[in-house]
Amino acid sequence: MTVPTLPSRPLGRSGLEPSALGFGGAPLGDLYAHLDEATAVATVEAALAAGISLIDTSPLYGHGLSEHRIGAALRRSGRRDVMLSTKVGRVAEPFAGRGDGSGYRGGLPHGMRFDYSHDGAMRSLEQSALRLGVDHLDIVLIHDVDVWTHGAGQIEARFAEAMDGAYRALDRLRSAGAVKAIGVGVNEAEMCERFARAGDFDAMLLAGRYSLLEQPALASFMPLALEKGIGLMLGGVFNSGILATGPVSGARYNYQPAPPEILARVAAIEAVCARHGVPLRRAALQFPLGHPAVSSLVMGAVTAAEVADQIAELAAPVPAALWAELKSLGLLGADVPVPGGS
Repeated sequence: MTVPTLPSRPLGRSGLEPSALGFGGAPLGDLYAHLDEATAVATVEAALAAGISLIDTSPLYGHGLSEHRIGAALRRSGRRDVMLSTKVGRVAEPFAGRGDGSGYRGGLPHGMRFDYSHDGAMRSLEQSALRLGVDHLDIVLIHDVDVWTHGAGQIEARFAEAMDGAYRALDRLRSAGAVKAIGVGVNEAEMCERFARAGDFDAMLLAGRYSLLEQPALASFMPLALEKGIGLMLGGVFNSGILATGPVSGARYNYQPAPPEILARVAAIEAVCARHGVPLRRAALQFPLGHPAVSSLVMGAVTAAEVADQIAELAAPVPAALWAELKSLGLLGADVPVPGGS
């Protein structure tokens, strides 16, 4: 079987051109279940062999386990031309105890503490490079400076700490040529916009806020990203599951059981897709790439088959009439960009 060729797209003004489909390393940290080591490494190898050129991870994912597994895959494959993205904002404490594991089912037995200071960012990057076994990182993101993570009472202090500390560290590394692109990785478009206005960023990874189901990032942040030349990496394009599974019993939205209004909206979108002979997950995967600010979709996978399926769905046809019907029914706004430009 012929594997579809993955297109590449510019990452803003950074000079990087990642594949439109990136590989997201969160599941490799034993996020939902304990994952066999050989399977995890083989999944990354399959992504690389299929032409995926961007791998995104974080110290958070399995408290370093994701980075270790990605490093093993890179060594086994011998690939050196991969764009590596990782994050700062947490520092590992090997002898502190794992605690609750940040919600991960497995992972390494190390504690993690928040640290958005200049020195904390530098220490985090040093730890990441050692886990990955590399001497460079292409993209470094300030991680989880959002209300979701820290609460309304702490967000202002965290934002100030990140801009005065981690941002200064990353800006200096970029100026020295040690990293090629810097940015933030969060779950809230409002925080992306705050950072974009406060500093000079190349890339941002936004999870869940620009999808076929909802586009809260569209009105304000995404035009700003285009204006400033910030390339967007999107995670959570299935809204943590429901756009992949459809409105089935137990479907999840934002990591929780989907409420009735979300189930109803997804059911309406799925019905339109069915009338055009397109699986819901295919439309959901392709939709975000209709926006010119979007550079790459960062998709998690735990098997080689999942990687192959994502690539096939990205290449499969979606008729323009499907997008037109979604707009005519008010399931997409009239001004929402879609693949093909209609």
